[in-house]
Amino acid sequence: MPLPVIPPLVLWTLGALGAAAFARLIAKEYRRINSELEQARATPVGKTERANYRTLRRDPRTGVYREVD
Repeated sequence: MPLPVIPPLVLWTLGALGAAAFARLIAKEYRRINSELEQARATPVGKTERANYRTLRRDPRTGVYREVD
């Protein structure tokens, strides 16, 4: 049984449509990732996370770090 012959123009058209769809997918993902990064940059990290930590000072006698009240 012979294979059906697909004209080259149809193959080029299908290839172009596939490449366009792939480019659209990549562009959409690029915008999504950049918006997440921009949102993360806009959030002040230092003040919110730093408030959750306690300050430690080294005890000169024992050398052990202890929480400062």
